[in-house]
Amino acid sequence: MRILVVEDEKKIADFIKRGLKEEGYAVDSAYDGEQGLFLAKTGEYDLILLDLMLPKLDGHSLFKEIRKEKIFSPVIMLTAKDATKDKVDGLDLGADDYMTKPFAFEELLARIRAVLRKKENSGSKVIQVEDLIMDFSTHKVTRAGREIPLTAKEYSLLEYLMRNAGTVVTRTMISEHVWDINFDTFTNVIDVYINYLRNKIDTGHKKKLIHTVRGRGYVFKIDKV
Repeated sequence: MRILVVEDEKKIADFIKRGLKEEGYAVDSAYDGEQGLFLAKTGEYDLILLDLMLPKLDGHSLFKEIRKEKIFSPVIMLTAKDATKDKVDGLDLGADDYMTKPFAFEELLARIRAVLRKKENSGSKVIQVEDLIMDFSTHKVTRAGREIPLTAKEYSLLEYLMRNAGTVVTRTMISEHVWDINFDTFTNVIDVYINYLRNKIDTGHKKKLIHTVRGRGYVFKIDKV
């Protein structure tokens, strides 16, 4: 999952970004409305955290612009304003949620999870491919009933591959969704993490799930034996 944080207070933005990355999210940040609009239009985000009191372009105007551009990523508005009217105005524009600063980071995480679940528009809490199961409620991954311990980044990469099962995903697509805008595409980090997953997911199983498509990228599919 990739999140855009648009917040002009750099300390707050960096704190949110660091916390979200520790939870396994890929995060980009913008410190003013114009930069936020540019990133929203050029990137692909699963969710946007949007402060309202922004320089250059305020949060309400930015929100209207991204919707004009037919960008329908869920938006959680962040602001120091706590008047009921401000909240109503934000929600009436179509925001998915509204949080008043200061807030507890644990609550922000819970709000993010709730909005992302709503975006899924599905009652299912698991993804399953063959005998590999990813359970979002427990954050556990099992294959053939055996639990597989994963780091936050391995979990994010596996989630992206499983959500796109049967589709070839390029290294660029992976970097955009699992890492962030500052990722160095000239490194072999993605290949290294793919190998980590292969060792944990496919080793010891006849049917392999992670496949390299030479010159293109990777595909997650059942290897018929």
